[in-house]
Amino acid sequence: MGTGIRGWLARFHRSSVGRHLNELWMLALPYQVAAVTTALLAVGFTKLFVWLEDRNVELITAHPNWIFITAPVSFLLSWWLVMRFSPMAGGSGVPQLIAAAEVADDEEKRDGSWQFLNVRIILVRFLATMSMVAGGGAIGREGPILQVAGSVYRVVHRILPPFWPKVSRRIMMVTGGAAGLSAAFNTPLGGIVFAMEELTRTHIGKFRTAVLSSVIISGMTAQWLLGPYLLLGYPKLERVGPSFMYTLLAISAVAGAMGVLSGKGVLLLDKVRRAIRNPAAQGAFVLLCAMVFACVVRAFGPMSLGSGEALLDKYLFSTAPEPSLGDVAGRLLGSIVSSGSGAAGMLFGPALTSGAAIGGLFGHWFGVDRGQLNILVLGGMCAFLTGITRSPFTSAIIILEMTDRHSAILQLMYAAMIASIIAHAIDDRSFYERMKDRLIASVPGLKKRVVPEP
Repeated sequence: MGTGIRGWLARFHRSSVGRHLNELWMLALPYQVAAVTTALLAVGFTKLFVWLEDRNVELITAHPNWIFITAPVSFLLSWWLVMRFSPMAGGSGVPQLIAAAEVADDEEKRDGSWQFLNVRIILVRFLATMSMVAGGGAIGREGPILQVAGSVYRVVHRILPPFWPKVSRRIMMVTGGAAGLSAAFNTPLGGIVFAMEELTRTHIGKFRTAVLSSVIISGMTAQWLLGPYLLLGYPKLERVGPSFMYTLLAISAVAGAMGVLSGKGVLLLDKVRRAIRNPAAQGAFVLLCAMVFACVVRAFGPMSLGSGEALLDKYLFSTAPEPSLGDVAGRLLGSIVSSGSGAAGMLFGPALTSGAAIGGLFGHWFGVDRGQLNILVLGGMCAFLTGITRSPFTSAIIILEMTDRHSAILQLMYAAMIASIIAHAIDDRSFYERMKDRLIASVPGLKKRVVPEP
């Protein structure tokens, strides 16, 4: 009987159906391995990031003047690590992922995407980001995690043996970005929409299975380790009427505009730094950014430090949050000089806290109820992030998934729409697009891949 079963299995594997199933699991395996690896790295990255951020906040809260020591040391160390070992590990991380997807060429053995996503970048990105957050830099962890995730998927693709069924490099990297965002925010839908809206113009039908499976596996692994958490918890919301939308319109317009302008501020600092050819002079520029950041923290308080999750907790859950103009100034200026210094910095997370500060301040001025204030805070977050990324659907869905407040979905989409209109009126290209073009131009011989419209 055993011989008969083995014979049947052998015939099945030789059949067309058997060969097709064998090819399917071989195609799926690289995505599954990369998804689990991405989730493990994202969880470890997040835990250490949060721990270092909390320790720095405790230190600066108790001894405010220490920021004039911790900030310069961390900024310079992070910049040196990037400059010395991997220049593409600096800045946000998302433009590098977009650039890799644009220059990827499945027909070339050594395509240009390896410049932006590789093993060295994983190591340098980890060390440089932790250095920045240990000193209080106003950065987020999401962009670095996305670049690390893209690098993991790119590395897995590179080590596939020659006999393996052909797997698209570009789809692997795009899928890595989606899986990274899912693991970083615990927002699987946000990861899928981000892949479609920001990372590619290719029709979803060409890579939907890869994205879905990777997002599910990465998200489930992260949840297995961290639990089914919500990044922002369950903020209390109140029912609002039509007149409330005028208040939300004003906040969305201001937050969207400030998102664009903060991106322009980072681009300006980046341009100045790149124009400085002498390493010592460039180090002096980074030190100047660090001292400006230290002055910002000293002037506006500890809310300017790190990713700003303490501000989100205060604004969304405190009984009397008391938003202030200082919180807005601290978050905006701190994130601009941190990200523009050339060290490892990210605008994604700080964009949420900057938008929350703007929404909270306007809500305080208008004297709205506590539950309505939370809607304005979430709307400001959505609008500011849209101003930076020009990805309104991603912004709305990420915040929806982080809070589980489905009753606010219309308000979030409205805020994203207004911010998108304002942002495009100020600048027709996003911060990510402009930074991506700079990165590609900085590597001789690279050409953008022209992707046809679906």
